[in-house]
Amino acid sequence: MISKKKLSMRQIRQIRVRKRLKGSPERPRLAVFRSNSHIYVQVIDDTEGRTLAAVSTLSPGLRDEVKGLKKKEQARKVGLKIAEICKSKNIDKVAFDRAGYLYHGRVAALAEGAREGGLNF
Repeated sequence: MISKKKLSMRQIRQIRVRKRLKGSPERPRLAVFRSNSHIYVQVIDDTEGRTLAAVSTLSPGLRDEVKGLKKKEQARKVGLKIAEICKSKNIDKVAFDRAGYLYHGRVAALAEGAREGGLNF
């Protein structure tokens, strides 16, 4: 029963965050999804409903690089990779959407990696 309560609390936080975050062409939304094993991140333009870039720990270019690392280190590498892809597409400002996850652990490590790579949020 406790896991059901946690899930509903995350959904409540997710709705609260999404009310004020909208991705635009000038400042797309950097959306994070965290599963038990992997972390996924997308850069989304909400006005057109398009995904501009996406990276995860399962991405072909990153999969071998993150193998054997701790989850926080994997998240940091994913953040660096998404920043690299965004820079190649001339995206330097994003709105960080943590999707109801607390800004702690892997989510914070991903954000730090993206900032190290040159994204501003």
